[in-house]
Order: sequence, then structure tokens, then C-alpha cells
Amino acid sequence: MNLKLYNTRTRRKEIFRPIDEKAVRMYVCGPTVYDFAHIGNARPVIVFDVLFRLLRHVYGADRVIYVRNITDVDDKINARAAAEGISIRELTERTTAQFHADVAAIGALPPTIEPRATEHISEMIALVERLVERDHAYAAEGHVLFNVPSDDDYGELSRRSVEDMRAGARVEVAPYKRDPMDFVLWKPSEGAEPGWESPWGYGRPGWHLECSAMAAKHLGTVFDIHGGGIDLLFPHHENEVAQSTCAHGTEIMANYWVHNGHLQVEGQKMSKSLGNFITIREALQQQSLFSKRPGDIIRLAMLMTNYRQPIDYTSDRLAEARAILKDIKYAIRGVDPNEAKVNQEILDALSDDLNTYEAKNILYRLAVQARSKDCDTAMDSARELVWSLNLLGFDELVVEETRQNTALDAAVDSARRIFIDERITARLAARKSKNWAEADRIRDELAAMGVALKDAKNPATGEIETTWEIAR
Repeated sequence: MNLKLYNTRTRRKEIFRPIDEKAVRMYVCGPTVYDFAHIGNARPVIVFDVLFRLLRHVYGADRVIYVRNITDVDDKINARAAAEGISIRELTERTTAQFHADVAAIGALPPTIEPRATEHISEMIALVERLVERDHAYAAEGHVLFNVPSDDDYGELSRRSVEDMRAGARVEVAPYKRDPMDFVLWKPSEGAEPGWESPWGYGRPGWHLECSAMAAKHLGTVFDIHGGGIDLLFPHHENEVAQSTCAHGTEIMANYWVHNGHLQVEGQKMSKSLGNFITIREALQQQSLFSKRPGDIIRLAMLMTNYRQPIDYTSDRLAEARAILKDIKYAIRGVDPNEAKVNQEILDALSDDLNTYEAKNILYRLAVQARSKDCDTAMDSARELVWSLNLLGFDELVVEETRQNTALDAAVDSARRIFIDERITARLAARKSKNWAEADRIRDELAAMGVALKDAKNPATGEIETTWEIAR
């Protein structure tokens, strides 16, 4: 199969060809851990979890290295810790644990490596030293800044002209900057601010620096995929590229840049001022009113739109996700997960730039087919549905539902299907002979088993035909 991904760097969809098929490498920007992660943070977690699962399927689970960082040094962290009167470490340990719990609840696998910024300070300092040595950075008043004009390719990833960016700048330029576009690599720390000794004095890294240092350490100076939200394209990812390529003398940092679209809530940008700011934890609590697995609802709702498109997180979208999941649950009950079968349609959809919208449609179709009167069709569809759910990250739903062995579930096994079809045939014969009492008795007998009948006239033959389904 050919996996195709839309590459932001080239602005086109390309066949994915890893540098080394035995070690496929992906880096995704992770959270800044100062508070509960919001629902917008859930989207890249889910999108790149699906890509991680797909890569593991294609190349082997032990041949994919997924790095997602934890930013645990940041001015927002400093301010929150001070406001709560606790240490920075205490705050980041708590909020990291909250993040782990929330993303596990929405079905995300842990990344292969989850580096923390504070554990890679020496790598960051070494990277800055290399940039200074190569005249791509300079020290000024306790700061070290990246010299943007020294990088002829700056702006290439985001397709922005340096001259246009410089002309459009509206912020006050620090007096120690040589150029308005220069950005901070290292800055001084004072008082209770976290800091480390460096050749430029006691200080801490700038925001962009950590990802360049950690990606190089764990994935190499050039790797396969770099992912994140489209809001990170500029300046964060642009600055990452500049730092990395100028420090290491490479032309690129990653071969494929994959970005997910923005998230809105009920048609508006999410913000606390509008009262529509929702954390993942709050979203889970809201959906727990409808399901004991609220994370599945959020996950499916996120996958119902192509990952590159903006997504509107609405009550209607969540209701649709709940309805689809309800059908899916009934369809897979009683299926042995060890007998799961590959569904090529799902693979083809995901291989076409993670087309999860089409994958959602296929899931629903499989759920309908799993309740077909044809026993072989029904069982094959149910087994393919189980496999597809696992690939898309609904593992725990599969485990939970396939364990079920209730009387209602028994109605979908092969022997019971045959019995139901025989009773329907007998009922149709009774109706044809106008033995209404017998027809009603058979209908009531099946209803007691949880089987609902539906009669309809075949438009071609004019004959009454009966279909059935498990009553909800």
C-alpha cells in the first residue's frame, strides 16, 4: 500500500517514503503543562495517534518511533506556580499526570518517547553554542538571539517573506535585537524563575529551542515526520527549522510536515471570554452523562472531519458520534476479537492522507452489515469492524463490548439467526393464508427475544417482505 500525506513543506499530497523502514521517526509538539489541556489540544493528540497506529500497522510496531515532548519550563508555568504558591516541579508533575489521564481516556497510545524540556537543557545549550559558532546567533544583554537574516531559507516552511514579516511587525522591538525578526534562544532568569548555568549566564531556554534539541537527540538531525497544529506553523515550526538546519548544516529538519486544522466550539473561536472554553477533562465529564466510555464519543467526533480542515466541536456532532457508537456496540457484541479481519477499505481511506471522514462512513456501513440476515456477511462485517476499531484507536471499546455475552447478544449468533429467519418464513406463510392469529403469535415470540420485525412491500414484485433488527 502507498501511504499518502499532505506535506505542508511542499503544499501537496505525497507518497510517504521513510528514510529507514526499520526505524520510522515522527516528532509531534506536546503540551505546555501549566493547567488542564483544552479540547483543542485533544485534536492533534487524536490525529497523530491514528497516524502512529497506521505506521505501526504498515511498518511494524517495533519499527516506529513517536516522540511527543512535554514543555515543563515556560513563563505561563512560572506564573501559575507563583499564583498557587507551589514549586514549579510540583505544578508540572500534577498537570502532566492530568494530561496523561485525559489523553488515555480519549484512546491515545503513549508515545514511544516523551522527553521533558528540563531534562534536555545541556542539549539546548550545546545547540545554541553551535549556532553562535556558525554566526547564526549572537549574545546580547544576557540573551542569545537567532540571527534571522543569516538564514536565507527563513520563511520557506510557512511561505512568508522576511521583508513582509518585518514590515508587518507591530510589536515593540527589544533594543538588543539586531533585526526585528530575531528571536530568543536563551534568556536570563531572576529571582524564583527557573534557570541553569550557561556560557551566557544564569538563564533558561526560549520556547522554540527545546523541540529542535529534543528532536535531534531522539530522532536525528533529519527525520521523517514532524506534526502539530496549524497554529504552530509560524513562528514555532518556522523557528525550529531555522535553528535545526543552521546548527546541523542540513537542508531540512523533517521530510514531511503534517498539520491539523483549528478547532472551534459551536461556530466560534474557543476563548474564556466567550464562555466556551472547554478542557478535555470537562468534555469527558459532559459526555459521561451519555456513556461509560465518554472518550470514545470525543474521539469519534474529532475523526468525523478531515484532520487538515477546521473542525466545529458542537452538540450535534457529539450526538451523531454517540448514535454511531451505539450501532457499533451492538454490531460487535459476541465477536471473538481474535478472529478480527482486515478491512481494506479502511486501510485505503487512512492511507489517503488519513481520510478519517471516509473511515467513519465505512465503520457505520460495517455496523449495518453486521446485522444482515446473511450470516456469513454479518459475521465477516463484524470481524472487520473489530479490526477497524482497533486500528482507529477504539481498543478498549472492543475489549469491553466483545466480552459481553447477554441474551440480547445471543440473538446475533449464527444459530439464532437461522431460527429467526425460519420463524419469519412461517409468519409470512401464516399471513399469506390469512392466519392472523398465528402471524401475531410468531411476531410476539420474536419480540420477546428482543427481535423487532419490519414489514414492507417489495416495489418490484409487490410481495410483502420482512426484515428484522435487535430492538434497542
